[in-house]
Amino acid sequence: MTRPLGDDRQDSSIEPLGDGALLVRIGERIDASLNRRALAISNLLGNAKLAGVTDVSAAYASVCVHYDLGAWADPANVQSPYERIADSIAELIRSAKGESVSGSAQAGREGEGPGLAGLPEPLEIPVCYGADYGADLETVAEHAGIDPNEVIVRHTGGTYQVAMLGFMPGFAYLLGLDPMLHTPRRATPRTHVPAGSVAIGGAQTGIYPRELPGGWQLIGRTPLELFNPARAQPALLVPGQSVRFRAMDPDEFVRLSLS
Repeated sequence: MTRPLGDDRQDSSIEPLGDGALLVRIGERIDASLNRRALAISNLLGNAKLAGVTDVSAAYASVCVHYDLGAWADPANVQSPYERIADSIAELIRSAKGESVSGSAQAGREGEGPGLAGLPEPLEIPVCYGADYGADLETVAEHAGIDPNEVIVRHTGGTYQVAMLGFMPGFAYLLGLDPMLHTPRRATPRTHVPAGSVAIGGAQTGIYPRELPGGWQLIGRTPLELFNPARAQPALLVPGQSVRFRAMDPDEFVRLSLS
């Protein structure tokens, strides 16, 4: 049932994902270029407004498409709904030109097409590092063989891209972490991680949108609200968005928390 995508990538394909969903698979690893392509294809399919498609979501190197089986039923009963929509998606991707699937387009907010329109570049995230705000800062420093202050310098020195949202609403997985800061997850996860915690898990960095259990290494915390279902755009961060971190002191953290 897996169908080759038919583009210039031999490892790309379309495959069924249970009833009423399929997966456009672009690769098998965490890679910034693959992720840019996944985001571009997600934008392409979302903007195409295919009949019966209820959701399009990008991951690191794939795009999940949920669809209504009835909208893709074959009156002649020759093809299954999956075969019909898979063929349509494959043709749409093959026929797209330029930035739409090149991997260079940045994702937009709801209602926007591919490209840079409508997104601040990059969004600044203020972070209070270490001490009571980042209990594992010294662990990350020890693993890297550097001073904790150097961890902060390196973490704030990079520009990150939101690869995808997952784990829970508003949790953004960010690519672009300095290789020196790559640190394995904790052997024993914490049962309570404070909301806004900025953490490192392997080659990724991310921010916990609410109090949760978690096993990533905590290096700091932001007072920004990462997810609020009452907002027009509930998630502060969206796939494809650029992010930079800025160090702040505890007094500023308290001021921003109260504002």
